[in-house]
Amino acid sequence: MINKLITLGETVELVESGKMLAIGGMTLYRRPVAFVVELLRRFRKTGEPKGLTLFAFTAGYESDLLVGAEIIERARSCYFGLEIFGLAPMFTYRANRGEIEIIEESEASLAFGLRAQMAGIGFMPGRGWLGTDLPKLRPDVRTVVDPYTGEELIAFPAIKPDVAVIHALRADKEGNAQIGKNKGVDEELALTADTVIITAEEIVSELEQADLIAPLVDAVVHTPGGAAPTSCHPLYALDGEAILTYTEQVSDPASWNAYVEGLHKI
Repeated sequence: MINKLITLGETVELVESGKMLAIGGMTLYRRPVAFVVELLRRFRKTGEPKGLTLFAFTAGYESDLLVGAEIIERARSCYFGLEIFGLAPMFTYRANRGEIEIIEESEASLAFGLRAQMAGIGFMPGRGWLGTDLPKLRPDVRTVVDPYTGEELIAFPAIKPDVAVIHALRADKEGNAQIGKNKGVDEELALTADTVIITAEEIVSELEQADLIAPLVDAVVHTPGGAAPTSCHPLYALDGEAILTYTEQVSDPASWNAYVEGLHKI
């Protein structure tokens, strides 16, 4: 048995400048917030990592913290916001000023991109985006002709994250993990990323069933409450008051800095 348990401080060293960082979970559910806070702490001490590409099927609170720190150079997501709590303030601030590159994506382009990588091919064809202006915003997304029917299709390029961070309900020391029924694209991230990090609410000696399997996982960190203030059903609910506090307090770099200073004395 390979023991993959390491500390939170050690995990953030696995994220190098200029790489693509994929964040697991969905909207305000099961996001690796503790990892993000530790990454902010490292950045404030060393100036690394920087120039990251953020990949999040849906981006929320944790991603907005990274954008606020100016760690993120470009964002790839089909949604960036805080659901009923409104806009993600730092993403809105920096996007409106052209300080972050936004790569136009949709559910189709992200899903097909991951599927192409899983299949070991350069693109995955589909009908999504046909008849829209989205290809004009993404010159790297081309069309192909189905050799059997002659139909024109969109060729979504493969997406390969460098590091994926996924928060789990529980995991063992080898890296097998359970992530619950709302999986998002976490299984796909584990199959496509070069390095997979699991932050887990609980470390157990053995799992009867696993959503993510050990051979795909490079590191495991014990992080009780590691998704808070986002939810981690069924262990704990969304802390709506904490998210509302964030949206009320943060609107620009100065207010973001004041807010972040209070996060575990970062």
